[in-house]
Amino acid sequence: MKVSFTQKEYARLMELVHLGMRAVMSRQGGESPHFERYAGIEQKILGLAEVFGCSDRVDVGGDGKLIPAAKIDEDQHLRKIVGEADNDVFWHELVARLADRDLGVEQTMSALTGKDGPPINADARLKEIEDAYWAEFEKHDLARVLVMRAGKG
Repeated sequence: MKVSFTQKEYARLMELVHLGMRAVMSRQGGESPHFERYAGIEQKILGLAEVFGCSDRVDVGGDGKLIPAAKIDEDQHLRKIVGEADNDVFWHELVARLADRDLGVEQTMSALTGKDGPPINADARLKEIEDAYWAEFEKHDLARVLVMRAGKG
């Protein structure tokens, strides 16, 4: 198979690979269980940098492997993309975990009190709780979040 790229297209491909590897490695770095699946592809893409006139975007790491140069890692556009993605993940994870917790508490309390009645539609109730959290955070951000430690506040 033959694929051709302009220098600009190849530079964008390198950015995509960089963003993808950041997602794969997340906070675990090279210790991520998914790292090896994609590391070879990253090396192939970075290895073609000189051919496509992008050698200024690649450095050699301490282990002799190719790594994205600081030019890519410090690129403000890419940092903005990463920041927006991190922010999005934070809020979605926070809402999902709080809603799961609250639904679990409601179900436990209902079971412990022997409350009779029609069974709760857990999916619909979870959505209601999530919507309430989204409304709260969109209006007040984290200003009204209180973390209680050992029940003492």
